[in-house]
Amino acid sequence: MSDFTGAAILLRRIDYGDCDLILTFLTREDGKASAMAKSAKKSVKRFGGILEPFSLLQVVWKQGRGGLPILQEASLESAFFCIRGDIRKTAYASYWTELVHEWAEEGAPQASLYELLRQVLHGLDAGVVPAPVLSILFQMRFATLTGFRPELDRCNVCGLPVEAIPAGRIAVDIPRGGIVCEGCGGRAAGNSPISRGAVKQLLWAGRDDYGLACRVRFSDRSIREGLGFLETFIPYHLGKRPKSLAFLQKIRGTANG
Repeated sequence: MSDFTGAAILLRRIDYGDCDLILTFLTREDGKASAMAKSAKKSVKRFGGILEPFSLLQVVWKQGRGGLPILQEASLESAFFCIRGDIRKTAYASYWTELVHEWAEEGAPQASLYELLRQVLHGLDAGVVPAPVLSILFQMRFATLTGFRPELDRCNVCGLPVEAIPAGRIAVDIPRGGIVCEGCGGRAAGNSPISRGAVKQLLWAGRDDYGLACRVRFSDRSIREGLGFLETFIPYHLGKRPKSLAFLQKIRGTANG
């Protein structure tokens, strides 16, 4: 890995020995990248306690003689204090950053994913858009950027448009990656019903215009069904259930997927 100077979102920190930290960041230019913070736990003065997950930082690291680059400087751009002061918001932010960490490859540029994560963290901190709605927006866009966006505008088997499927006869088929009508196995074991309203709002959430998507008014039912679907769909197609998801669902008081 080459030297780096720029903005980075801290995805994960791991203790290394008695004093050091291994840090994993998401950057716009270099995607996911890791660096060593020498004596970070021993010297409060050096980094001032700013090396916390999902902080937005300006960082400088230099390639050493071997192994991980060494973090030279770090300054805080945004600590997202309103997120850290709310356990539910912290749970959502932890889930999003873990998804990014698990999917992204080291050294592969991820400008769109970086911008998405930055936007939803700022939105979560501001508190204007409800956290569950932001989570739906994030997961729909994450699925698009990672190449496994769910097929929701038509039945995955026969191709019948969602508008033509009778109300109450739509189900999600997680392995197929979308919805199916009743005639194509909507009531098969493992498939869960979903309302047409929830499907349409998920499609709106997946629009490219983030600002417009944030103005979508989700019903309580659509939020519940949307989260239930995405929090099952995303881990299934990621191939791993994030540890933070169980904590999020416990805090939120749900038992979805």
